[in-house]
Amino acid sequence: MKVFWNDFKAFITRGNVVDLAVAVVVGTAFGKIVNSLVNDILMPPFGILLDGIDFSNLEVGLKDGIAIRYGAFVNTVISFLIIALSVFIVIKCVARLQRKKGAPPADTKECPECCMPIPIAAKKCGHCSSDL
Repeated sequence: MKVFWNDFKAFITRGNVVDLAVAVVVGTAFGKIVNSLVNDILMPPFGILLDGIDFSNLEVGLKDGIAIRYGAFVNTVISFLIIALSVFIVIKCVARLQRKKGAPPADTKECPECCMPIPIAAKKCGHCSSDL
C-alpha cells in the first residue's frame, strides 16, 4: 500500500499533471465567459435583426411535450466557434512572440557527443567529459 501511495504522490506532483489541472479550471472559466458573450451580447442583436427571434428558445415540437431544441444547438455552435477563434488568436500571438525572440546569441556550440550546449572556447564538454 505504501508503494502505491508513493507512486500516486509522484504522479500527482509531476508538473504536467498540475499544469493540466490548472488548464482545465481556466478553460472552464473561459468557456463560461464565452457562453455569456454569445448568449447575452451576440445573440440578442441577431435576434433583433431576425424580428425578435431568441435562438435559445427555438425548437421543433414532436409529441407528448418532447421537442428538438435546435436553437440551443445554434448557440452552442457559435460558442464553440468563438472559443476556437480565441484559442487560435492566442496561439498565433504566442508564436509571433517566440519568433521575435530570435536565435540565442552564438556564444555556445553543441557538443558532438551529447548535444548539450557548451561554450565555444571549451576544450572538454562539461556534461559528458568528451574531448572536443
